[in-house]
Amino acid sequence: METYIGRQPIFDEREQVYAYELLYRSGEQNYYESTDADLATYDVISKTLVSFDFHELSQGHPCFINFTENLLMSSIFDQLSAKHVVVEILEDIDITDEVVKRVKQLKQQGYRIALDDFLLLEQLKESPIFNYVDIIKVDFMLANEEERLKIDRLVNKQYPHIALLGEKIETMEQYHWAKLHGYKLFQGYFFKEPQVMTTEDIPMNLLEYYRLIALLRNPNTSLDEIATIIERDLSLTYKLLKLINSTRQKRRPKVRSIKDAVLSFGIVNLQQWLYILTYREMADLKTSGRMEEVMKESLIRAKLCESLAREKDVRRYSEYFLVGMFSLIDVILNRSITQIMNQLPLPEEVVATLSGSAGEMQTYLQLAMAVEQMKMPQIHVYCEQLDVKIDDVMTMYYNASNWARNMK
Repeated sequence: METYIGRQPIFDEREQVYAYELLYRSGEQNYYESTDADLATYDVISKTLVSFDFHELSQGHPCFINFTENLLMSSIFDQLSAKHVVVEILEDIDITDEVVKRVKQLKQQGYRIALDDFLLLEQLKESPIFNYVDIIKVDFMLANEEERLKIDRLVNKQYPHIALLGEKIETMEQYHWAKLHGYKLFQGYFFKEPQVMTTEDIPMNLLEYYRLIALLRNPNTSLDEIATIIERDLSLTYKLLKLINSTRQKRRPKVRSIKDAVLSFGIVNLQQWLYILTYREMADLKTSGRMEEVMKESLIRAKLCESLAREKDVRRYSEYFLVGMFSLIDVILNRSITQIMNQLPLPEEVVATLSGSAGEMQTYLQLAMAVEQMKMPQIHVYCEQLDVKIDDVMTMYYNASNWARNMK
């Protein structure tokens, strides 16, 4: 399932990339098409952290993201990084005392604040919000020269710490005017139009999302129950690991099981992101028959590898489940396994196995793949290496297939 996001560079005075603005895109068409601003921001944030590789998107630069009033006042910032995100306050937000208080809090947390499509209205001239603003974006298509000069005088006279950003700069004349009047940052078609970025995303199983949301709302639910629901769904597992890797504020230990992942991420964080992901994806979920088969194969491999490890009394059998589950992730995402593994906090042995390195885990995975294709000569070889009976392996495969089928 292809997913999209828009990205437009913001340049500094030396015409070097200073940052990127991330924009909602619902398809290959390079324009905004959404009637729900909250959904658009949810979509951008979830895609940035889950679907795409954030470091590929940002290229080491901060990213401007539009925030509606609802999201500005929400706890979403607990999941974001002040180092990487510039909070862009949309022009239709009323600058109330509550908004100013919230902006002050975000500023204290280290976030940079930008006012989008800014016009100097009379009621704003004495607003304390300017004390916490780092960047004012002036739309050169929206603001005429007189309006731009008013903003210029306000900033130069009272708030010299604020950098002016010329937005929708489309001609050389506009660019020269902006530089002459002290603008530090520039964005627009004169430099580069937004680029539509695309990647493959794993389709979600809405039923599993709802089951998990219901479980998380029950105070008597155990971590084992939560882990069981998550491990039924490759999409859930992948997104959870991506979120852990994208949102962690400090180095965390490698995830060796789904239970570890839940503990590492936290129940409250998991609840928040489940709502975000469900809100974003529930509107238009279309999964091809081929994709369903590949995902089912992943689950069968996961369960079979885990069952074999349990049979052999392997202490870290949960890691064998992860090996099977992610063994087809490169096919699903149409990306190299190396690129994907760099984005997930998996143990080194799991990564090495998925990358093709020889080792004990590799034998388990190869046996699962041989059984899947009913290649009897290979099955005999791997069964002998693991000292397991073929009949037992076939029974495990049958049970794993039933388990995967019941997940649908």
